Amino acid sequence: MIAVGTGQALKIGEHGDADVVFVHDRPAELAFVERGYGVDRHEVMYNDFILVGPSHDPAHGGGGKDIVAALQKIAEAKAAFVSRGDDSGTNKAELRFWKDAGIDPKAIGQGWYRDTGSGMGPTLNTAAAMDGYTLCDRGTWLNFKNRQNLKIVVEGDRRLFNQYGVMLVNPAKYPHVKQELGRKFIEWIISSEGQQTIADYKINGEQLFFPNAEGWRS
Repeated sequence: MIAVGTGQALKIGEHGDADVVFVHDRPAELAFVERGYGVDRHEVMYNDFILVGPSHDPAHGGGGKDIVAALQKIAEAKAAFVSRGDDSGTNKAELRFWKDAGIDPKAIGQGWYRDTGSGMGPTLNTAAAMDGYTLCDRGTWLNFKNRQNLKIVVEGDRRLFNQYGVMLVNPAKYPHVKQELGRKFIEWIISSEGQQTIADYKINGEQLFFPNAEGWRS
């Protein structure tokens, strides 16, 4: 297993250097399949993204459910915002939200918008150290210990829905793909047993992911 961001995972799949990709950026996944790199895509589970930031909320963007309005306030206040900047599913979602807000943070964010080019954990550590805001998936947040002054600022916006999908790297394109084993994994993770395993995974009593493979019912 190689744990990387969605963008890098899909690139590994495009090069035929994996058998299965399990990622969370539906538009990029569908494009991956459309271009012939992946087959047998299934939706597996979901959670949500959250906006976290300093407890004193210097941009006054918290307390609501509107991620776009919160980002607009952060930009207006020029409050520190820390981005993964790594082409991950989370980073792709963040950039979509900025676009929805009518803001190009890379163009106007000099001094307050920072790319870490790293994973969610290091990005959260940077946000905590800088008293900055960042977009995070809830699963990582529940597992993150170094919160310092950070808190959830925005949650519950329907746009923050975070779907995960799994697919086989196309064996017709890459004959060396271990398709039998890959399909066994996919079949298991969308089966009742696999879906229940996902539902049962909790940290401090909180469920991290919610299974939603087709035909599965909790």
